[in-house]
Amino acid sequence: MECRFKDQPRDEKELRNLKSRIHRIIGQLNGIEKMLDDNRYCGDVLVQISAVESALQSVGYIVLKDHLETCVRDKAKADDPEVMTEVMELIKKLK
Repeated sequence: MECRFKDQPRDEKELRNLKSRIHRIIGQLNGIEKMLDDNRYCGDVLVQISAVESALQSVGYIVLKDHLETCVRDKAKADDPEVMTEVMELIKKLK
């Protein structure tokens, strides 16, 4: 896969928000690992896994929104015929 970069840098406040969310998710994952080490009840572990999935999906939607408002908008203005195909594939990947 080709390594690409945004033409416009991410807003500093938005970047801090995304990083904060990612660090929280990492903490949740570490918590799940500890729950497994402690032989915690399966239902409790599954609830935490669900919370991590939800948190990751929220981060994905934030990144998608930014992508639509910057990269996709610029490609659409440039009449890039592939832009809508890319958008649909990305939405499918987020579920």
